[in-house]
Amino acid sequence: MVKFMILFRNPGSGLDQAVFENRYNDFLALVERMPDIRRRQVINVIGSPLGTTTLYRILEVYFDDTPQMEAALLTPAGQEAGQELAKFAAGSFELIFAEVYEEEGGSTPNANA
Repeated sequence: MVKFMILFRNPGSGLDQAVFENRYNDFLALVERMPDIRRRQVINVIGSPLGTTTLYRILEVYFDDTPQMEAALLTPAGQEAGQELAKFAAGSFELIFAEVYEEEGGSTPNANA
């Protein structure tokens, strides 16, 4: 499985945040029209172990494999979402492709058991 991640930096407060939320919702609606999405996660960042962080929100869009993800991004819906993303200020987001490996359970078995 692979995912396309969009990491959004903190838009600030007041009017800037309202503008961000409207633009983000428009962007999300377009992303959701892309074909072959396996799963979608929206992460609202609340902080870090060091206190504050520059990140505000992370959108993760999962696909079965890289060719499927690339094809979805090249569809009219994917291209339209990209045009909407371009409306965000330069430097206010980062795009990442990642491979995902998941295991059943949430812990490593005790080696001494």
